[in-house]
Amino acid sequence: MLTIGVSIAVPDPEGSALQEFRVELGDQTARYIPTHITLVPPTEVPAVALPAIIDHLAEVAEGLRPFDVRLHGTGTFRPTSPVVFVGVIAGMAECAGLAAATRTGPLAVEVDFPYHPHVTVAHHLSDDLLDRAFTELAGYEAAFEVAEFWLYVHDEDHGWRPDRAFALTGS
Repeated sequence: MLTIGVSIAVPDPEGSALQEFRVELGDQTARYIPTHITLVPPTEVPAVALPAIIDHLAEVAEGLRPFDVRLHGTGTFRPTSPVVFVGVIAGMAECAGLAAATRTGPLAVEVDFPYHPHVTVAHHLSDDLLDRAFTELAGYEAAFEVAEFWLYVHDEDHGWRPDRAFALTGS
């Protein structure tokens, strides 16, 4: 079995800066989690299913065009989940459409919550640290073009590793 995920990578320098913020805040697991917007959450799949999943993701990518994302400010899922995030304020519909398209076929997974595109910046930390993340990044702003999404494979020793990119080539 493999644990995979599908995400939009937040490009550098923003991606590295947000990842380092998480680490400095005390979330040591963030060293092994590239900064991203989740499309398909961590999912266990048989290794033999990987070729079909890759074909599926390539087909999804061929049908969609690149789009712009704008990140702004912070939000939280507390008290339901101890998470603080940077919000996606432009590109939400496109992220949701991409997530819905990827979560079909061999990746038709059930999720616990409705899809809400975001970039996690603090997770499973004390309330003081969650509050700090919420406050310190309240004015955060970034924008980038999403021209691809990634299949990630989890490795117990090295965390989440990008396996391959799928370019959005639709017209």
